[in-house]
Amino acid sequence: TLTRSFQMLKLNFHVRKTAKGTIVNVEKWFGKRKEVAAVRTVYTHITNMVKGVTVGFQYKMRAVYAHFPINCVISNNNQSVEIRNFLGQK
Repeated sequence: TLTRSFQMLKLNFHVRKTAKGTIVNVEKWFGKRKEVAAVRTVYTHITNMVKGVTVGFQYKMRAVYAHFPINCVISNNNQSVEIRNFLGQK
């Protein structure tokens, strides 16, 4: 499970279940411009959290160099990446 606190923004959250699925409404009453802009940000954070739990994310990393070649080695049972010859080091 993921938890995240949005208490500092003073928003109203409503969760409704429909035939198509669950709908989350985020509301801000009488907010200033930056507070109203934060509503979409909170909605996007919630959407990304749900997507990360249900579908998952995949990260790709590419090592690009201009002069000194960089060597990347995956070690510790695919838990860590070791970068060798970074910034021309030996």
